[in-house]
Amino acid sequence: MSQIALVTAAAARNLDEDLAPLEAAIRAAGASPSIVEWDDASNDWQKFDLVVLRSTWDYSMRLSEFLRWIDRVSPLTALVNPRDVVRWNTDKHYLAYLAKAGVAVVPSTFVEPGEDAARALDAFLASAGDEFVIKPSVGAGSRDAQRYGRDERDAALAHATRLLDANRSVLMQPYLARVDAHGETALIFFAGAFSHAIRKGPLLKRGEGPTRALFATEHIMPRTPSADEIAVATRTLAAMPFGELLYARVDLIHDDDGTPRVLELELTEPSLFFEHAPGSADRFAAAIVHRARGRR
Repeated sequence: MSQIALVTAAAARNLDEDLAPLEAAIRAAGASPSIVEWDDASNDWQKFDLVVLRSTWDYSMRLSEFLRWIDRVSPLTALVNPRDVVRWNTDKHYLAYLAKAGVAVVPSTFVEPGEDAARALDAFLASAGDEFVIKPSVGAGSRDAQRYGRDERDAALAHATRLLDANRSVLMQPYLARVDAHGETALIFFAGAFSHAIRKGPLLKRGEGPTRALFATEHIMPRTPSADEIAVATRTLAAMPFGELLYARVDLIHDDDGTPRVLELELTEPSLFFEHAPGSADRFAAAIVHRARGRR
């Protein structure tokens, strides 16, 4: 019987609503799942046929430690998604890669530690529209992300400077106002095949500071994606430098013309929202067990 690790974090174990249904579905598919914490030194990673990253949601606050763990575990077992994918996807500079590959992404400007934050912000504001977002290039769950208006330039500069002073790269993006009515569309793929999609309500509100929780509260409901959304998501996955992955989530929002654009590409520890898509946990479990048996 294949031994499969579903990897979480201590702070996320009781918050991840996907874990219990996935564990049950894997067991029903004839494999033996274990829910384990990534930083538990007592884990014997070699005993697992497959180690599946699920809710390691504290990684952005402990990135160096997390990546060292990834490097240590990768030679011992089959880690999914793999080490190179995780290293690429945990830093939103991947949006620049996707843009160069011709993928429609939310326009993204990066500011690096040591650069002049005020000069970079003013250059960005010259064409940013009425509202914009400041966030770190390494972050998860909307932590340290905030929405600003043009009249809040000083507060936005203080936010960006705080991130840069902590040696964190800054990502600046225009706020695409259609998200307020339409929300985000998250399209979820297992082993390269589309499984299901959900709608996420807008997370960032004017005047609210960045969340200090592990992740911002999300308002979720099922959604049938449009043909344009499926096309953009499929094109995004094809543009990745890795080939087919066990799981992927593509988060889209629409610009003022109604064009879907990639906000984030979630390949490390995305929520998969099984409760909003009957059969989705079984589909993912089947893909996991098939991959694990291929390793034996």
